[in-house]
Amino acid sequence: MFDLDSVVDLDTYPIHRAGSPARAELVAEARQQMKAFGCFRISNFIRPEAIETMLAEATRLHPQTFWAEQEHNPYASAPDVSVPSNHPRNFMQRRMSGFINSDLLSQQSLLNQIYNSNVVTHFVWETLSTDRPVYQWADPLGRNPYGVMETDHYFPWHFDGNEFTVSILVQKAESGGVFEYVPDIRTPGHENYERVQQILEGGREGVRELDLLPGDLQLFKGRFSMHRVTRIVGPTTRYIALPTYVYDPWRMNSPHHSIQYYGRATDAHHQRAMVMSDGLLD
Repeated sequence: MFDLDSVVDLDTYPIHRAGSPARAELVAEARQQMKAFGCFRISNFIRPEAIETMLAEATRLHPQTFWAEQEHNPYASAPDVSVPSNHPRNFMQRRMSGFINSDLLSQQSLLNQIYNSNVVTHFVWETLSTDRPVYQWADPLGRNPYGVMETDHYFPWHFDGNEFTVSILVQKAESGGVFEYVPDIRTPGHENYERVQQILEGGREGVRELDLLPGDLQLFKGRFSMHRVTRIVGPTTRYIALPTYVYDPWRMNSPHHSIQYYGRATDAHHQRAMVMSDGLLD
């Protein structure tokens, strides 16, 4: 049986105690930060021993990382010849990074157990202050992978295919690897290409930075807030766990997105590619 207390610092963050003042205060703070900035960090949320276990898992699976050095736009979609060459849909950036795909994790994986915890899922839902239920994602490759970045790697500006991501930093780079984001730059049904293009061309208005530490948990609206990870400096590999949550558990990344990020697309990705739940370019 999964012992949540051995993983999460429940003494400081009693997310398992519904109705407790400490939990209510944490949820209220998270909601305020998510509304204001589209992001919330909980420092030292995961216990050091659990981080060591996750680092050992990521290190063991490192040889199976899918590495990508390729050009893609912020939507991980194919270029669009129907719009100008300088349009965000055609703004190609070189990404150098990797993923340890979710289907490589064992059933006993600590990351899997955190992700499958109903206590954690319910807590994430409450922090988002939404009446719509939030689910664990069906995507077999991207539901809870490890992101991997090595020396000189860079993860350029992009949007996620899912609504919400919970990031847990497992190992920090010596330098660089800073998370940058623009909160709520787009909304369902409105891409806001003009603002997106300003950021892509180097604009800094509205850009926020978050330099995570191992054990920190970050809640983030990745489908609506464009974000990137700055270039890695030094020989230490950056590992980050990426549990993801969605409004529609049936939907997955588009096949093109999945191939760009995870190296392949399954039959299920192709079968579900026709579903567009929010009107946004994936």
